Amino acid sequence: MSEYIWKKRTDGLNLINLGKTWEKLVLAARIIAAIENPNDVVCISARPYGQRAVLKFSHYTGAQCIAGRFTPGSFTNQIIKQFKEPRLLIITDPRVDAQAIKEASYVNIPVIAFCDSDSPLEFVDCAIPGNNKGKFSIGLLYWLLAREVLRLRGTIDRQTAWDVPVDLFFYRDPEELEKSDITQAIEENNTTNHNNDNVDTNAGWDNVATTPAEDNWDTPAATGWN
Repeated sequence: MSEYIWKKRTDGLNLINLGKTWEKLVLAARIIAAIENPNDVVCISARPYGQRAVLKFSHYTGAQCIAGRFTPGSFTNQIIKQFKEPRLLIITDPRVDAQAIKEASYVNIPVIAFCDSDSPLEFVDCAIPGNNKGKFSIGLLYWLLAREVLRLRGTIDRQTAWDVPVDLFFYRDPEELEKSDITQAIEENNTTNHNNDNVDTNAGWDNVATTPAEDNWDTPAATGWN
């Protein structure tokens, strides 16, 4: 991965050349678009930060996805229920998804992988340099790749912006979602109570009679007290 490193910071972190990242993204998109059946493409992410991204990528491009633990034998054991025969594999992290890459090498499946500066490149055919450990970088890389694939297929116009926001590809913490739902419910409850306080409770008493009804003295007295 040294050819994709622009420079190293004083704290030891390597900075990736974004120009080469875009070049490899376009190359990977052309490889994906060359597959006639989009369902023959499988994208995999065992890392939690990339699971939402692969789900959205498969939704918009028509590919299959494996979000979570990869079942050993999915590409080599025809007996298991999860058996697949893809023509192309997209990997989020070659180090975490090493089992999928190893099985792909047994059955000659080409592999596209997002690779960080310390990622192994064994059995990787197309390496896209980028940060594959951050939730925002993974989501952005998959969003860019999906947009370029759709442009090459002619699904969307290259001159207009894609109407799908990149936020949909970002990982969302379940605890943060729960807190936001609780906050939203409290705000809605407060708004409802405020509207109820503004209602005039005396509005329905205007038409009520304020004088007692007059007694009718012509009515005969009741009989049959015995």
